[in-house]
Amino acid sequence: MTVPQQLDHIVIAGPDLDALVAWFADRTGVTAAPGGAHPTGTANALIALTIDGARGPQYLELIGPDPDRGDPGLPSMFGIDRLSGPTVQTYAVHPADIEATVAEARERGVDLGEVADLSRHTPNGELLEWRLAGVRGPRREIPFVIDWGGTPHPGLGDMPLLELRSFTWVESDATRRRELSAALGALGLGVGAAEVVDGSDSGFRLELVRADGGTAIL
Repeated sequence: MTVPQQLDHIVIAGPDLDALVAWFADRTGVTAAPGGAHPTGTANALIALTIDGARGPQYLELIGPDPDRGDPGLPSMFGIDRLSGPTVQTYAVHPADIEATVAEARERGVDLGEVADLSRHTPNGELLEWRLAGVRGPRREIPFVIDWGGTPHPGLGDMPLLELRSFTWVESDATRRRELSAALGALGLGVGAAEVVDGSDSGFRLELVRADGGTAIL
């Protein structure tokens, strides 16, 4: 089992949310539950994760343009406006103290920007609010940090379940790999499961147990 320390959720983005949900269902046998719309012009669908047989709160977020958004252009969040298809883009971690983590990372040379307040309404009208930093950046950015505060964690909600077998970050370039590993260290995530590993194809590798017991690699 290889899972980043303090993992909160994994983000899979695409330029069309309905197509993204269908793509994911075709590969895993599970249809993500509607999550809700964001003020950033995006909307999402969610799948809860089990790890080593235990229920989360970790989860998968499928995110794309909100079909009901006012702006016909594609949103820039998670690089959606640059994507041609579904892509495992990044992941979130939940440190014990988001403000301290951001400040300490900045002192170590990694600027996550300011902690921002975000929210979305669930399909039943419930308002979810959270705080995050580091979400804006290029593809395969270092993980962003999130704090749910008093909001019930979405990963514990009523939604489909899949087992997470592994989630790794692969980088073929040795120099880039060292840079990314150092950045992860600046976030206080330690080594081991959070370390960027060597591989022929750069990017995230997500391995799930399909609904029929097979393996899905995204």
